[in-house]
Order: sequence, then C-alpha cells, then structure tokens
Amino acid sequence: MQTNLAPEYQGTADGQAAEAILRKCVHCGFCTATCPTYQLLGDELDGPRGRIYLMKQVLEGETPTRKTQMHLDRCLTCRNCETTCPSGVDYGHLIDIGRKLVDAKVPRPLGESALRWALKEGLPSPLFAPAMAMGQLVRPLLPAALKNKVPAKQAAGDWPTAVHARKVLMLAGCVQPAMMPNINRATARVLDAVGVQTVIAPKAGCCGAVKYHLNDHDGGKAEMRANIDAWWPHIEGAGVEAILMNASGCGVTVKEYGHILQDDPLYAAKAARVSALTQDVSEWLPELSEKLRERVKTTAATIAFHPPCTLQHGQKLRGGVEQHLGELGFNVKITGCEAHLCCGSAGTYSVLNPTLSYQLRDRKLGHLNETFGETPPETIVSANIGCITHLQSGTATPVRHWVEVLDEALLKTL
Repeated sequence: MQTNLAPEYQGTADGQAAEAILRKCVHCGFCTATCPTYQLLGDELDGPRGRIYLMKQVLEGETPTRKTQMHLDRCLTCRNCETTCPSGVDYGHLIDIGRKLVDAKVPRPLGESALRWALKEGLPSPLFAPAMAMGQLVRPLLPAALKNKVPAKQAAGDWPTAVHARKVLMLAGCVQPAMMPNINRATARVLDAVGVQTVIAPKAGCCGAVKYHLNDHDGGKAEMRANIDAWWPHIEGAGVEAILMNASGCGVTVKEYGHILQDDPLYAAKAARVSALTQDVSEWLPELSEKLRERVKTTAATIAFHPPCTLQHGQKLRGGVEQHLGELGFNVKITGCEAHLCCGSAGTYSVLNPTLSYQLRDRKLGHLNETFGETPPETIVSANIGCITHLQSGTATPVRHWVEVLDEALLKTL
C-alpha cells in the first residue's frame, strides 16, 4: 500500500513504523473474513482493511473524527487478522500507533475518559485486591453487569515449599491473584511435581498491557521497565530457565517488550532478553506430559478448550494444549465452529464495548453447545483469566484454567 506521510509524522518513530507496516498491505480483504467485529456488524470500517484505510488517512494528514475513533475502539486487538494475512501485516502494532495518534487529536467525552482512566489506574493498583474482596463479599447483591466482573471467591490450595535447583520466574499478574488465586498456585504445584521451583519477584506488577492498550504508552512502558528491574537479579544471578506466563494476555505483551522498548537505550537489550526468556506455561506441556503421564488420574468426562486470541494469534501457539492434555489422558475438544474467533473479553473491551462483547461471548458459548450437543462438557478450560471470567458470566458450566484441571488430576494421585 503506497503511503505519503504528512510532514508531522515524517521522521518520527511512530510514522516510520506505521509506514513500514502499511506498505505490506495489498488490500486483499482476507482479514475481513476472520474479523469478529466485521462478522457482527458487516461494516468495512469495522474490519482490519477498513481500519487500515482510516489510519492511513490520518497518517497522510486527514483530520480524524469521533467516528474514526469509534471504529478503532471497536477493534478487539484479537490479531486474528494477522493469522489470516498472507502478506504478514503487523496489524496489532499498527492499531496501537493509530489509536495513539487519533486520541491525540480527538477529545473523548468526560464520562468515557473517566472510565478509561479508572480502568488503567484501577486494575494495576494495590487497591484492586481489597476492592475485589469487598465485591465478592456482597456479590449476591450486585447488579448483573457488575456481578459478571466479580467471580465468586475461589478456594486456593497451598503454594509448594520445596526448593529445587531448576527455577522459573512467574508474573503473578495484576488482577489474577485477587480474582482467581488458584491459577498461580496450581501452576506452581504442577511445576513442583516435575522438580521446578516457581519464583515470583515481589516488585513485578502489571505487565503493562492495560495502560499501553488504553493509549497510555508512557505509563505502560514504565510498568514494563519496573518488571525488568524486578526480574533482572533473578535472570543474572539466579539463572532462571524461563519467565513463565499463565495468562496468555500478559504473555503476548511480555514477549513484545523487546519490540516496544527497542528505542530505549537503557532497557532495549534487557527487554530483548526478557522477551526471549518468556514462555506461556503451555510451552512446557511437552515436558509435563512426559514426566507426569503415570501420575495423572483423569476421567472420561469431556473438557472443552477455548484457545484465547492472545495464545493462538498473538503468540502463534495453536494445538499444543489439546495435544498434550490428550497425551495425559484428558478428553479435550475444541468447538467445531469458529474456534479461531474471539470470545469478546479482550482485556478491558468487555467494559468499554459491552454490547459487542456479550454478543461474541454468547456466539462462542452457542458454538460450544452445538459442538457437544446432548453430552455437554463437564468443564470449559482456557488459558487467560479474561476469557475465563467472561465466558463464566454466560454459562453454568465451570470455566477454569487448564492448569487447574491438570493440578487437580495430579493431586488425586498424591
């Protein structure tokens, strides 16, 4: 796609990066076929190709409007279009740039700005945990919209105490310890079972995705640098094997630290190393499957797996969870229709765009029901807390992280 950058963007980092991405686009439109919002709305401007044209216009000097902002806001950043694109268009990075440039020129209404500020400052805040605890205490009294965001209080097992020579770092996450603490503990127990100690650096906080994707790039980068500082002594001194992520949304972000901080003279090299060390916990399933095969007690019950967009499109990890859990004896299946499409959670999207978000949730759950028919799954599993919470709000079937199911099956044999 030929571009002619406006003078204000020529020579800027954002302008050069956006132009390089735009020039890969050949207008083919394959991306529209796999875009969730295009599927729902049927509007060219609510598909990747249309949004690319909008961003191109802004970069070439046209003045963006609230309508421009709205169409960019409606994007889930699921990156399904990247999986589909035959030309390798890096749409995820482009939409981050486009939103930043548009927001700099299009003021938001006060209420909208306040909500976005509350999300980006509140979710990573130390106050989130007590607020969530209070919400869980009064959960039966909450209106449905709030109850959907406040999961029932979860029982969490113990953190393993054994010391092992092999060690990995794990990011606790900003909301996961308060909302679903058993995910982190189950991960630590499963790794302990194969002789790997899980270490959490106390000063590592939010991965930076919340602020970064809400156009507070400076705030997001500050959180990324803080994490690198917190992890660096363990990387340099303790020789950890990996930085493991059990929330695929955090994982895709940390894997991109090297890209996001590439122009930072103090952090570029460290960020690249952090990204290289980062793995989703599912990438350890081959080793877990081999070493735990004789120790896992499974049932014949069907488990439905919903692969998060951040896992299958962001990290390009597809098929591994189903394959290796199957090797361990679990009866795991994915939906026979639209398994590639987003469930509608998408970080803060379900709060900012609830109508589209719940339509996608119900569409996803509908396909699951159609796939399993008269023998519904005993459990739905996923790999990201956002997907888990969002899907659970629309079904009575338990929705869990797959590592919790593995941990539970392992505990039965101990």
